[in-house]
Amino acid sequence: MTEKAQTMLEGLPARKLLAELFGAYVLVLVGTTAILAATDGEWSARIIAIAFGFGLALLAGLYAFGEVSGGHFNPAVSLAMALDGRIGWGLMIQYWVAQIAGAVLAGFTLVAATSKAEVATTATIFSGELWEAFVFEAVFAAIFIAVILKVTSSADNSSTVFLAISLTLVAIHLALIPFTGASVNPARSLGSGVAGGVWEDQWVYWIAPLVGGAVGWGVHKAVMMSSD
Repeated sequence: MTEKAQTMLEGLPARKLLAELFGAYVLVLVGTTAILAATDGEWSARIIAIAFGFGLALLAGLYAFGEVSGGHFNPAVSLAMALDGRIGWGLMIQYWVAQIAGAVLAGFTLVAATSKAEVATTATIFSGELWEAFVFEAVFAAIFIAVILKVTSSADNSSTVFLAISLTLVAIHLALIPFTGASVNPARSLGSGVAGGVWEDQWVYWIAPLVGGAVGWGVHKAVMMSSD
């Protein structure tokens, strides 16, 4: 390894990037496995099982890795944190790479355990019009981001931060699964899309959550400024 390459590696926040990679891996692997597991029973019961699968997966990832990296596991969250000045833009890009790598690795882990065809069924797809899916994903991502920014900046909520974030993701899945499959996370959709070979209209799940992340940050700042 050249001296320049060694210097570049030493400059990377390796522990934080690994935490983001493994956190995204846990979120996507457990959540998408829950989709495959919830094949029997009433549709409403399956929605509940999948929603809690993702919510509890996020909770596990937060407890395992959140204190190291901040527990983003989602490019939209990292974007909001950069907009809020909590991380630098360079670190945000590195987080994105780590999150996507973890999600894709989770997707291929599930392929190895099941099949590409089964993983394709875990990809996020929408049932209505494209613009409706975009609006749903953006708005619910904004809600998710607003909750995260608030609870992670308040000393009053310090003991319940992880639980509040995870339960918000459960609520989002309960609401969105019938309409968009519930992503609000570009890495989550990329993980299943790449491993399952599902590409049609996937850009909605990559762009809309980022738009929602920026909107959620804007709403958070407006409310916080007005309360000062």
